[in-house]
Amino acid sequence: MTRTLDTEPEWIFSDTPVAYPDAVRFMEDRVAAIHRNEAREGIWLLEHPAIYTAGSSADPTDLKDPERFPVFQSGRGGQYTYHGPGQRIAYVMLNLGQRGRDVRAFVHALEDWVIQTLWTFNITGERREGRVGIWVDQGHGREAKIAAIGVRLRKWVSYHGISINVDPELDHFDGIVPCGISQHGVTSLLDLGVTATVTDLDNALMETFPAVFGKPFRSVMQEPDPFDI
Repeated sequence: MTRTLDTEPEWIFSDTPVAYPDAVRFMEDRVAAIHRNEAREGIWLLEHPAIYTAGSSADPTDLKDPERFPVFQSGRGGQYTYHGPGQRIAYVMLNLGQRGRDVRAFVHALEDWVIQTLWTFNITGERREGRVGIWVDQGHGREAKIAAIGVRLRKWVSYHGISINVDPELDHFDGIVPCGISQHGVTSLLDLGVTATVTDLDNALMETFPAVFGKPFRSVMQEPDPFDI
């Protein structure tokens, strides 16, 4: 029989942009506390000031305009991405040690969560083979990325997470090659004709979360790279 998880994660909300170093410190402290069973799992919904972050696979040549915004090494998986006002981030601090210890299933669940959340706004988000994140088919052979995914694990507790473009300044992505993919663009809810607030998105994320994360992942050990287990 499939069991459900007894305790819901704590939902944490920040209404003003959070400095990136402060966010990393908070996550690292919370991850350590979760591992020690001194804190609940947490989902933190927030925005950052305009910045670029580099994942563990970032190619320095993909940083096209290093003077445009502050650049931070993130430690998560992935390449360069942009964060800024109008982009909602969900930092996902879950104990995978109690959820099946399957990293691929966890990333797949994050993708499902984004896809189901977008569907509440009548947007069809899709995976793409060989590409990280969630994509929208814009017709005539064009597609654009609407959500990014980058995670790290420490002692089987996750941190970092997902970002979804609500109404950011899309030209802010021009200073990088987002996630190392130059053939396709980026989009947002607003760019697709959906007028929504970050609060609307928060509500949708909370509504869709239980269906995706309400039970453990299947127990298949993986050897993720560059995650720190």
